[in-house]
Amino acid sequence: MATRKLIKGNAAICYGAVAARCDAFFGYPITPQNEVPEYMSELMPANKGVFIQAESEVSAINMVYGAACAGKRAMTSSSSPGVSLKQEGISYIAACELPCVVVNVQRGGPGLGNTLPGQADYFQAVKGGGHGDYKLLVLAPWSGQECYEFMPLAFDLADKYRNPAMILTDAIIGQMLEPVNMHGNFEIVEYPKTWATNGARGRAHNIINSLWIDPEVMEGLNHRIQAKYAAAQQHEVRFHEYMTDDAELVIVAYGSPARICRTVVDLAREEGMRVGLFRPITLFPFPSVQIADLAGSNKRFLVVEMSHGQMVEDVRLAVNGKAEVEFYGRSGGAVPTPTEILNVVRASFGKPPVVSHYGTRKEATS
Repeated sequence: MATRKLIKGNAAICYGAVAARCDAFFGYPITPQNEVPEYMSELMPANKGVFIQAESEVSAINMVYGAACAGKRAMTSSSSPGVSLKQEGISYIAACELPCVVVNVQRGGPGLGNTLPGQADYFQAVKGGGHGDYKLLVLAPWSGQECYEFMPLAFDLADKYRNPAMILTDAIIGQMLEPVNMHGNFEIVEYPKTWATNGARGRAHNIINSLWIDPEVMEGLNHRIQAKYAAAQQHEVRFHEYMTDDAELVIVAYGSPARICRTVVDLAREEGMRVGLFRPITLFPFPSVQIADLAGSNKRFLVVEMSHGQMVEDVRLAVNGKAEVEFYGRSGGAVPTPTEILNVVRASFGKPPVVSHYGTRKEATS
């Protein structure tokens, strides 16, 4: 029987991890993701799993490395500067073709920044924040429900492609209380892990290594992982469209800003402006083909991010000059309001701004 709970997105991630049959969690405290290790410290032992609070983010990601080598479903979580510390370990895990899940509850940066929401980790997440030509499989939930449901998906994708997967969320979704239906209706795929270092009984030793001196061997590894990324681009793209069929302007946003933009779409439609929302769910693989198809239908685009413009570059690459692409962003923990975005939309349609964030909207007189 499904259980419906009023919980934070961070807690939903933990319940999703348990539903995904996560074997081990290794983490270190940092706001605004502290509920993740807090909940996992109770849930993992209760479900015969392993929980360790490491002495640092670097230790945590290397513990994930070891557990993944043994064929276990392992994960870690952190927030922006903490994920930066994990980058070398993530690069090693990708080079060793190991599955794991990394959760990043983004906050304002750069540096230590603050504990407020941000989206300036997009480049780090989708372009490979460490060294080498690797990528993460990146899922971006916009609700507590998706935090719960995307965890089993992330583990399955990681196992399927033998590659790290990331849940990229932010302080709004992580800290916001919402009802979550923990239905447990997940078909967990058991991928064979004949490569795992789980005891050489009756077989040759498995050796997992990320150091390859021979350039031809190293290049062969790179070709192999790039082929996996190409396959993911073919089969794993996920996105959500809202009222895009007849839209003249399509807002592109992910995560919590996408929810704000859905409200903007409704407000714009009330005023007769044909506006829609396109929400990438997989940030890698990115829905480039689908955005290109929209661009070929005489639509304009407005990209909204809590950054100074990162995903907008991928949107512009997908559009490839076929349509106009505008950008609106806030940063440092500032969150765009519906009225701010609506004013950008109104300007795009040649209309004056509105002056009130709440209540009855009045036309600006100046």
